[in-house]
Amino acid sequence: MTPAAFIRSLADYTGTNVFNPWRNYDPVCDISPQAPQIRRDQLTSYLSSRLEEADFLIIAEAAGYQGCRFTGIALTCERMLLGFHKTVAASAVLDRAGIRTSRPNGPYMTSDAQRHKGMNEPTDTYVWNALIATGLDTHRFLLWNIFPFHPYKKTSPFSNRTPTEKELVVGLAYTKDLLTLCKKNVHIAAVGRKSAETLQAAGLNATAMRHPANGGGNTFKENFSAWMKALTAPSNT
Repeated sequence: MTPAAFIRSLADYTGTNVFNPWRNYDPVCDISPQAPQIRRDQLTSYLSSRLEEADFLIIAEAAGYQGCRFTGIALTCERMLLGFHKTVAASAVLDRAGIRTSRPNGPYMTSDAQRHKGMNEPTDTYVWNALIATGLDTHRFLLWNIFPFHPYKKTSPFSNRTPTEKELVVGLAYTKDLLTLCKKNVHIAAVGRKSAETLQAAGLNATAMRHPANGGGNTFKENFSAWMKALTAPSNT
């Protein structure tokens, strides 16, 4: 499989109460009908700059409405791509400027910051800050979700829900496809229980970490720091 074929396969997926960032256009929430293509292009740029050199693959649970839903890049929010994030520069993510796909005047936008600077995701910030704190080139890290699409509650597109078991099976297949494009010795971290359980049940060696959400930020940072320390110790380099 090639990266282009992988992205085409992502764009083929449809599911109930699931938004596919690389396929779907929502006229209420998206800025234009070109939004899915913009997100495909951004994922293409992100993957093409990392697949051959990434040593670390970090797999969380699912795309969120404040992050990948609008950027097309796992664990990455618009504010990062647009240059408005306080700690993560756009250049850390892409080798070019990112493009907004959320509709600034959409009915679900609840703050001036969202309307003027795009969406911001706290979990994304925790993860990217942890990467940056290592002092390593951020291109050595590849971010993904075990269910790469955005599962939402039927009451609102601006909501997140836990992927179902059937959705996790689908997501695992995409993750295995992604792994064929990565270095054979890439080190995997699973962020969140669903990601860890799914990967481990499939026989994939992944270090489990606490998800930053719901008060897990400090534990995640400790887990991540210990993982990186073990992998970058002199005997492992």
